Amino acid sequence: MTRARSLRHRLVLGAAAWIVVALVAGALVITELFRGHLERQVYADLGHHLDQLIAGLEVGPDGTLGLARQLSDPRFRKPYSGLYWQVDGMQQGGILRSRSLWDDMLGLPPDEIERDQAHHHTLSGPADQSLLVLERTVTLPSAQAVRVAVAADAAQVEGVLTAFGRILAVSFAALGLGLLAAAGVQVVLALRPLNALRRRLAEVRDGRSARLAGDFPGEVQPLVDDLNALMEHDAALVERARVQAGNLAHGLKTPLAILANEADALDRKGAHEQAAVLREQVMRMQRMIDYQLAQARAAAAREVPGIRCRLGECVDGLRRALERLHAGRGLLIETDVPDALLFRGEREDCEEILGNLLDNACKWARSRVRLTADSEGDEVRVLIDDDGPGIDAAARAAAFERGRRMDEAVPGSGLGLAIVRDLVELYRGRIALADSPLGGLRVDLRLPAARATEPAVVKPQPARQGGGP
Repeated sequence: MTRARSLRHRLVLGAAAWIVVALVAGALVITELFRGHLERQVYADLGHHLDQLIAGLEVGPDGTLGLARQLSDPRFRKPYSGLYWQVDGMQQGGILRSRSLWDDMLGLPPDEIERDQAHHHTLSGPADQSLLVLERTVTLPSAQAVRVAVAADAAQVEGVLTAFGRILAVSFAALGLGLLAAAGVQVVLALRPLNALRRRLAEVRDGRSARLAGDFPGEVQPLVDDLNALMEHDAALVERARVQAGNLAHGLKTPLAILANEADALDRKGAHEQAAVLREQVMRMQRMIDYQLAQARAAAAREVPGIRCRLGECVDGLRRALERLHAGRGLLIETDVPDALLFRGEREDCEEILGNLLDNACKWARSRVRLTADSEGDEVRVLIDDDGPGIDAAARAAAFERGRRMDEAVPGSGLGLAIVRDLVELYRGRIALADSPLGGLRVDLRLPAARATEPAVVKPQPARQGGGP
């Protein structure tokens, strides 16, 4: 499964995107709120300084402004300290300013504000400082109106804000990682039923179970029920097809038997050529019936969970039968198959595949045939070697063609290897021909393996329908 198509990765990436968006938006909002709080705090302090400044103002006998006492904060006396005050006599008493302004002045805007009402704004100050200014126009006891302003460097706010931003970024990064980890855990837990469903499907596919079993959440259970219903429906269709194929084959047995008897009758009457032709056609029809039945049986067995058979038992039975069949030739048939080796399929299909291959090897072998089998992962590998003449590499592909006989002098219908090829393909196996170490032909066969721990399934034989013996 690719990362782009993974539901887990989509959910985690979606959660990560929303977490990042939420944290960035939250950080911006918190930063602006904190900036507003800092500015309000600065203006509150400036308000205290402004009240202290107004309380210390006095007017001399000559009408000039003066300051009865210095403000308490020493920064007002340090040049360019970032804290300033200024009093504008408004064309009557001149201008007073703090020592911290040195030779500069606060360039207050020419806006008019109501008497005794505080007004704040931002302007440029000495040393290219950005200042937060709080000003008020007041009337002194001498009836003189003055414009009083105090200012603070905005860099104080920005410095605190920068330090706060660093702490906030580290904190939100840690929070984001924690939320992402929590989202990942939540996704894993939420998708656990799907992982369980995947394992159950694998069990059905491997033949370890006939249906999807287990308790699933309400969102998944309808899917499980539909899959079980679909599998049951398919199994019923396959079984019905098998029954119909079996009935057809059973119904053809009587006509074929009658034709075989007619061939014998013709032979007894001296019509040997006609009898031979009739027997050959009966044999071909019987082989075609066997071929179609084998295909139907293999197609059905592939869909039935738990079907299996012991490979060694099939091979032993075939070896004994072939030894009796070729007893007059002194043919040596060697087999080496582990007892625990299991084929995931019908025993009849196993005997059909191996029987055709062994029979073909015995027909062509001079004195020796060897069959070895072993397990390779999820497959059973079977090697069948003989010491016969073999087949040229260019002609090996044609050996599996239906009705193709490599030598007309060797008896057969030419359907055996075609049946083997189709059965192997139906079981999703592989078959190949190669040179044998014994000097003849090697058949390299691979079939699906069953696990020894899987419960065996015995398929009930359906009752025959229709007429015929």
